Amino acid sequence: MSGAGAMNGVVEPVSVERSTDLIRREGAPTGGDFVIVCDHASNRIPPGFGELGLNDTDMRRHIAWDPGALPVARGLAGRFGGPLLYPDASRLLIDCNRPPTAADSTLTVSEDTEIPGNRGLAAELRARRIAEIYDAYHAAIDAVLEARAAEGATTAVVAVHSFTPVYRGKTRPWHIGVLYDADRRLAEPLLAALRADADLVVGDNEPYGPWDGVYHTLSRHAEARGLPCVMIEIANDRIADPDAQRAWVDRLEAALKASLGAIA
Repeated sequence: MSGAGAMNGVVEPVSVERSTDLIRREGAPTGGDFVIVCDHASNRIPPGFGELGLNDTDMRRHIAWDPGALPVARGLAGRFGGPLLYPDASRLLIDCNRPPTAADSTLTVSEDTEIPGNRGLAAELRARRIAEIYDAYHAAIDAVLEARAAEGATTAVVAVHSFTPVYRGKTRPWHIGVLYDADRRLAEPLLAALRADADLVVGDNEPYGPWDGVYHTLSRHAEARGLPCVMIEIANDRIADPDAQRAWVDRLEAALKASLGAIA
């Protein structure tokens, strides 16, 4: 197939700048205090990158992207007046949150689903995916962070993801997970702020952790530069419509502001 279903509703009106054909940057690159990234924003299969052999139903599943994550990421970037960066291509082509050398960079089986188009993938096609999606995305993040450093802008990096509440038949109890690795400056106050709401079930390095290989983007760009950073994982059934997405933007805006203030 050459495309997939439309993504969830937009939380805030935006102006989109194309850094390359497949990489999107929204918002002022040196504005605000936060740089927001959304590694798995899109379920799009652009022409010329290979057919995956999946139907529209499969391409709307979490195996192809992080449903609901982009509207939340976009809303946060809009509220903070800073940049949002994301690849407009499915993680099934190449996962921008894994190094290309990782075994799960291009999957032939995702959860319980075969990805026929990734079996026997031609070297030149894989090279194109790496160059035009993975490399271009990370170069765009580098460019924004370098521009901010040149201006002396305060910068914390937040990666927004969503997760399926049932994985391989096992229910995940968390509403949101806060993920971190060596740098815990932003994660610790964010965990405290979210846990202040007794109605929330908050995961500490759940449902994943850096040991699962999910922290690549933040390790490469934020931790390597000594920037505060955190990864947010929201259960995708909690951000399935624009009203729910907006409510999470409200909650996270307040929590992130308080968290950054705690480490300033």
